[in-house]
Amino acid sequence: MVPFKKFTASRPFDPRSLRAFPKFLHFRMADQGREVLGIGVEAVMEEYRPKAAIARWRDFLEQEPGHSMGHVAYGLKDGLEPLVSRHQDVFHRPIVRWFAPLVHAAKEHDQWTVNCAAGADELAAEVVQALIGDMEPDLSNITSSTPWRCTTEREAYLRHANALMEHLRRGDIYEVNYCVQRVAQLPGWDPFTAAAMLLKNVDAPFASFYRWDEQFALAASPERFLRFGHGRVWSQPMKGTRPRHVDPAMDKAEAEQLASDPKERSENIMATDVVRNDLSRVGDRESVRLEELCAVKSHRQVHQMVSTVSATLRPGCRPVEAVQAAFPMASMTGAPKVRAMALIDEHEDQNRGLFSGSLGWFGPEGTGDLNVVIRTIEHDAGSGFTRLLSGSALTAACDPESEWEECALKARSVLQAIGHAGA
Repeated sequence: MVPFKKFTASRPFDPRSLRAFPKFLHFRMADQGREVLGIGVEAVMEEYRPKAAIARWRDFLEQEPGHSMGHVAYGLKDGLEPLVSRHQDVFHRPIVRWFAPLVHAAKEHDQWTVNCAAGADELAAEVVQALIGDMEPDLSNITSSTPWRCTTEREAYLRHANALMEHLRRGDIYEVNYCVQRVAQLPGWDPFTAAAMLLKNVDAPFASFYRWDEQFALAASPERFLRFGHGRVWSQPMKGTRPRHVDPAMDKAEAEQLASDPKERSENIMATDVVRNDLSRVGDRESVRLEELCAVKSHRQVHQMVSTVSATLRPGCRPVEAVQAAFPMASMTGAPKVRAMALIDEHEDQNRGLFSGSLGWFGPEGTGDLNVVIRTIEHDAGSGFTRLLSGSALTAACDPESEWEECALKARSVLQAIGHAGA
């Protein structure tokens, strides 16, 4: 890529500025004050076969060592472990789609740097104009009574949850993440305005906005999967959620209750232990470190419990190999991971598709960042089909009724942010 332009941002990034571009990925790293944006396609790799995905992805990254980005679907698990999903992905996305963009823009604090592939100057100029153009009207009064429907009824959820609890009591598993799906038909829906509302109303540190022709993903993700830099890798498993309150005393009490809740702490610690084991497979001996345990992070609509694990990558180990060792993320599966994933497929009513997968990017010299695809609306503009998955972790000490409510809380936090009443 060649340098095109540097400029100071006059306003926050607005997803509505991307209407003219049929393929893009925007990715936010709020903890670093950074954003990246890739538009257009210079080269792309798509693989639908789980068992072939890692090798093809590795080959693509060797051929395209510069900036690249894309998605990894949850179905990659079937290529990493002896698993087969019984549900079909309704969006028919490839297991891995990774592309080198024609235009790459990176923002650090308020400074944008725009680079482009040879011959892509005209597109780069359009991207710059989009980033500095005037904002559209205010978003505060956009609401809708759109009917969302949960495809798993409450009674069915409780039946499956109690069946999973039997496995927990027998010791087959120690934790399992069980998810449900909400759907809506939204012909003519405007995902650009919805993404702008989501970014404005949900303080999601790893938010992303992804378009590939008629398919969109609007991710208000609060969770990082893996970050790479200076020969190290970091993972931040997130387990434990509480709602925010307008009253400061109630809000503080909610955060303190989350921090001390033994059930939430046990969930987080189990997920963290799985991550430590995953990173030990690619980290130098004795380099795996627990940097933070069960810290409560407060976002605009929810409090979250987060831990941080890091490791120094072994010489010659590439980021894709760390993904291979740690995917899918422990916070979205359970422990032991393989048995939990088998039970997830047995009891859930949908294919997770992009949900529980990852969106992100890699850069030169082994840098990169990947989120966990949660709090994410998937939309097909051709059919109008739109969905949102949410889940919670079941342990032997949990109350399935409370877990059902946690699934609803997570879904509401997204739907209310885009002005929908939800289900």
